[in-house]
Amino acid sequence: MRARIARLIVDRMLDQLPVRAVYPDGTVRGGGTPDAPVLRIVRPDAMFERLARNPKIGLGEAYMAGDWTTGDDTDLGELLTPFAAQVAQLVPRWLVRFRRVVDQRVPYRQRNTPQGARDNISAHYDLSNALFAAFLDPGMTYSSALFESDSEDLETAQTRKVERILDLARVRPGIRLLEIGSGWGTLAIAAARRGAQVTSISLSAEQIALAHERVADAGLTDLVDLRLQDYRSITGTYDAIVSVEMIEAVGAEYWPTYFATLEAHLAPGGSVALQAILMDHERMLATRNSYSWIQKYIFPGGIIPSRTAIDETLAEYTSLVVDADHRFGQDYAETLRRWRRQFDANWPVIRRQGFDETFRRAWEFYLAYSEAGFAAGYLDVGQLHLTRRLGTRAAAHRAQQPRLRPAGSATPT
Repeated sequence: MRARIARLIVDRMLDQLPVRAVYPDGTVRGGGTPDAPVLRIVRPDAMFERLARNPKIGLGEAYMAGDWTTGDDTDLGELLTPFAAQVAQLVPRWLVRFRRVVDQRVPYRQRNTPQGARDNISAHYDLSNALFAAFLDPGMTYSSALFESDSEDLETAQTRKVERILDLARVRPGIRLLEIGSGWGTLAIAAARRGAQVTSISLSAEQIALAHERVADAGLTDLVDLRLQDYRSITGTYDAIVSVEMIEAVGAEYWPTYFATLEAHLAPGGSVALQAILMDHERMLATRNSYSWIQKYIFPGGIIPSRTAIDETLAEYTSLVVDADHRFGQDYAETLRRWRRQFDANWPVIRRQGFDETFRRAWEFYLAYSEAGFAAGYLDVGQLHLTRRLGTRAAAHRAQQPRLRPAGSATPT
């Protein structure tokens, strides 16, 4: 019965979208033309049972299991983009009322306590350096690139992104730079080549190990101090702080601690440059406490902030303020598109690392699902510049839950 109800709801949604869904018996649903992206449903009963059990997790699990796939000439990212573009309109209002019934709460074990954060980061970033090398650019940069043209190679666009955020943080010879979230050392190396004294921290043992090798190969060990360390354990003061797509792993509960830590270790006259994935504030409020497929299978403990949430947390817990915000969400869609192509092309290499077909489909879905979010404008990414407000002092609160006030009444989806 649940599966039949789920099918009725999904068919209604499909009829509002420019896609075509083809069932095993030849039935076609959807509002798309004959050349529209095709969703091929392989095992309807299994797929709709998963969706009935948990709509936010079931779609991805159904793809992982092979219950549905794309048509022969359909790209997965292109298929998912119309869903991302109309996600707020697709769910009937009467069904939204039952959200609390079907939503799962984020598991307590995924809280980003110091130990929880280490476990959450390890679950993703410690999978295998060889895995990431198989689909990232040669510089091993795992965040959005910044393109000048569609024909530009990924490594050049990633270098531009790194140099731009270093410029934003005013990184120059002789300054003390703190990087929160080391990645595989690319930004630290670029900053050291500018003559900065870099302290770079991460919770990923695999990343830090390879970053040490890369820094040594670059001859910059005297300028780069790499540490396996939580941001809450930072000591000292720094002239500039840079963090690229790390705030998504902090958790809303710890945003006050995170931003208060940045301010506490920022030298007078210093500045902070963040690259952050962002989403609409009301949508963030509506979804931040429910368990998603991404949290279950890809980024445990993760939550994407809104610009409003960042501003409110800064105002309440620090004297920092965002005074510049450069957005480039479509560049992230292109970055993810290229990562997915490389992942697919190098799957034989990845498979030899011990990853199975279910893992392949999970990561294919993750990359395409994320690409669709940016392509549709559901997600965005920005480089933010933070400075202290003149004549103010940091707030004393550091570890309290921020009171995130909606810009208007939230519309859950």
